[in-house]
Amino acid sequence: MAETLTASLVRRPFVAAGTPWLRVLPPATRLNLRGDAQVQAAAARAFGVSLSTVACRAVSHVGRAALWLGPDEQLLLAPTGEGHVLATSLDAELAALPHSLVDISHRQVGLEVHGPYAAWLLQAQCPLDLDLTAFPVEMCTRSVFAKTELILWRRAADVFHVEIARSFAAYFTGLLAEIAKERIS
Repeated sequence: MAETLTASLVRRPFVAAGTPWLRVLPPATRLNLRGDAQVQAAAARAFGVSLSTVACRAVSHVGRAALWLGPDEQLLLAPTGEGHVLATSLDAELAALPHSLVDISHRQVGLEVHGPYAAWLLQAQCPLDLDLTAFPVEMCTRSVFAKTELILWRRAADVFHVEIARSFAAYFTGLLAEIAKERIS
């Protein structure tokens, strides 16, 4: 039973063949960090990436990223193999500070929507203005896409990183495929 449950937790969402504008990102370590400026400064030292102090901005370096989700909240992303070492170094650095550090790696999945229609596809069911002037590169925020919550991070002019609950990934990718039929197919 435990093996079946574990396998279902790490199953990658389905993306139909011939979907050049969508890809499933490799598994990642995802840590939700809550804490004040002192906590965030200590976490940045342990994480090896500065944490953004600018609202709704991401900072990334060498496969790691810190996404600003609120004045006291960051989503830390790193390659999956770094999870244990990263959690250990963060725990050591933050031990004397009041904070919350939660591993949410199995809860979410990362997807990339890319290409000339990326913003158009997402904006079909997302209330945000995804024009490059309103939502520039490195901007990140929580939002919704139809009936599901997501974290949206613009990596380049035509590349969006989407963090979504694993249980909603099939819904999200299926709805995107239906929207794409209107313009891309």
